[in-house]
Amino acid sequence: MIASLIAMRVRRTALKHDARVGAELRSGFEYVARSAPIRTALIALAIVSAMGMPYTVLMPVIAADVLGGGPNTLGLLMGATGVGALSGALYLAGRRSVVGLGRVTMYATLAFGAGLVAFAFARQLPAAIAILVIVGAGFMVQMAATNTVLQTLVDDEMRGRVMAFYTMAFLGTAPLGSLLAGFMADRVGTTFTIATGGVACLLSGAWLAVRLPALRTIVRPIYIQRGILQAVETASAEP
Repeated sequence: MIASLIAMRVRRTALKHDARVGAELRSGFEYVARSAPIRTALIALAIVSAMGMPYTVLMPVIAADVLGGGPNTLGLLMGATGVGALSGALYLAGRRSVVGLGRVTMYATLAFGAGLVAFAFARQLPAAIAILVIVGAGFMVQMAATNTVLQTLVDDEMRGRVMAFYTMAFLGTAPLGSLLAGFMADRVGTTFTIATGGVACLLSGAWLAVRLPALRTIVRPIYIQRGILQAVETASAEP
């Protein structure tokens, strides 16, 4: 990663910033609120991070109480998630364009949610491992594709502030979700808690599916302006 960053050659530009932190935060919030694609992507990511990611916190309970295993079982489950995440990262690395990532994000969110529901009711280790590969891939693709779309859409002078919101949606909501998951697991059970998170992610994916047609209309002119799409390709282009 460090070598990749050193190898990058980026055109430097001088951007003017408001010295007042409060004013910059407010302008960043207003920018996100005005942009439907950015706002939608951040909300979907926050739901997935808060409701879906806590399954990792509850994984030791699943390994011991549901699957009847120990440290080796937990290692296999976490390893399966890593294999899925690596597969998702390689898939995204193989894509040539940001075009179509809106639909990819939607499918990844649905796959992640469905995988969590299936994992919650898995009672055999091989089945749980296979499901977690899908779960890991779904989350990695959803998270990284959202990052890519945001980086493509955002104006340079607002990039830092928008990515701060991305970090808050991705990392800032996860601890709150883990706290909620622990509270629920103590009262209604680990299985039901993970399944509930999966259903929330499924609903988030369905919401994205409903929003995609309208978002494409907004995103196409931006892609054309930045040379990602040619005007003649807009009929078949997707965000």
